[in-house]
Amino acid sequence: MRKKEKDEACDERFRPHRLDRNKSILGPSDLRLIMYGIYTIAMGSTPFSIGTIGTDWANDVLFGETIPGMMGSVIQYFHINPILASLLKDGIVAGVGATLGFVPQILVLFVFLSILEDCGYMARVAFIMDRLFRKFGLSGKSFIPLLVATGCGVPGIMASRTIEQDRDRKLTIMTTGFIPCGAKMPIIGLFAGAIFGNSSLVATSAFVIGIAAVVVSGIMLKKFKAFAGEPAPFVMELPAYHFPSLSNVLHSTWERGFSFIKRAGTLILLSSIVLWFLQSFGFVNGAFAFVDDNNNSLLALLGRSLAWIFYPLGWVGDMAWKATVATFTGLIAKEEVVNTFGVLYNFGGELSEEGNEIWTLVAADFSAITAYSFMLFNLLCAPCFAAMGAIKREMNNAKWTWISIGYMCVFAYSISLIVYQLGGLLLHEVPFNFFTVVALVLLVGILYLLFRKGYSEDKSNISVKDFSLNKVRS
Repeated sequence: MRKKEKDEACDERFRPHRLDRNKSILGPSDLRLIMYGIYTIAMGSTPFSIGTIGTDWANDVLFGETIPGMMGSVIQYFHINPILASLLKDGIVAGVGATLGFVPQILVLFVFLSILEDCGYMARVAFIMDRLFRKFGLSGKSFIPLLVATGCGVPGIMASRTIEQDRDRKLTIMTTGFIPCGAKMPIIGLFAGAIFGNSSLVATSAFVIGIAAVVVSGIMLKKFKAFAGEPAPFVMELPAYHFPSLSNVLHSTWERGFSFIKRAGTLILLSSIVLWFLQSFGFVNGAFAFVDDNNNSLLALLGRSLAWIFYPLGWVGDMAWKATVATFTGLIAKEEVVNTFGVLYNFGGELSEEGNEIWTLVAADFSAITAYSFMLFNLLCAPCFAAMGAIKREMNNAKWTWISIGYMCVFAYSISLIVYQLGGLLLHEVPFNFFTVVALVLLVGILYLLFRKGYSEDKSNISVKDFSLNKVRS
């Protein structure tokens, strides 16, 4: 009788796990719907998109009229030197303001993610996703770093230290950077608004492509010797569903949001000053001087000298050097991509009723396929310097650090090239050319790596394992 009671108690203990996996209405399919709804509210163009409403007010009123107007009054009252006035208005206010304008959208996104975490839903998603993750070579524990990375890539990469197996941990670190973090949201918001009419599908596609990059990379890399082997078992206690705590949600949102704002006040402020200097000074008639035309600036010189690298991705014409500079400054912090465009387009004046002025200027330079190619590359390429530092700490190996960063850059370049060349060909925006062939070769190469037979451990490893087991038994 006691044995029967123990069996029933044990069965009752694990029953919620079976219910969550087999009967839960909150499965992977519902996760896509939930994320689509969240992105619609945070970044869409509907009357319920409170994040977009807040961002429009921040860009149009706060950083478009109020702060520039106050700054102009201060400059006029104290008769500030024109160069210093340009630094304050065109460098600091324009650059930092272009980034902070997206804080309302980011905070709304963080609020919903915090609610999902606190109510116990995300833990169940991790449990449900374990079976799926194993199919493409990652442990179920990899879901936690990927989830944390939606807020910031640095703690996401650091969360990988809970994975016991070295190869699983390395694989997770190499793929965590593909997840769109809070710092990448301004990039998505900029092009979704400027090119795609605030379409929530664009924001959702960026999230889906980030996950797809993790899946594809996991399958491909797991077939190499360095990552071969079964993932570590996933063990996790599932909390009961409960109503989220307001204090927990606010605390989590504040931590993530403050981390984003702190970057705007430190790294982004410093880089805004550097960008202003590179944009405002250059060589005119052989003399180094303050310039009014960006095309004569040091920034344009730097961008033009490196723009050829991204020609196959569709970055051509006058926008090529601007896109190139924005990409490289994005390595300081991903928010810097928007900040750079804010400086290059002299954002900070009064805006029209139709929308943000920088959106109009960006839309004049980018086509839909070019904008999507640019957005993909910056979402998938190497993360910011802070995340690179986290990779170095967690890898504890310079070789693997450079392998991780190099892989992300090559993967991002390949995907962007495929999207631009083949997508542009289908849309009749790009003619058939040499790089179309390159795109086809890259696509075939990725498919080959996905479906080829993976590496299997040799018999010597198995014999050593068997010998160790026999020794223990004896």
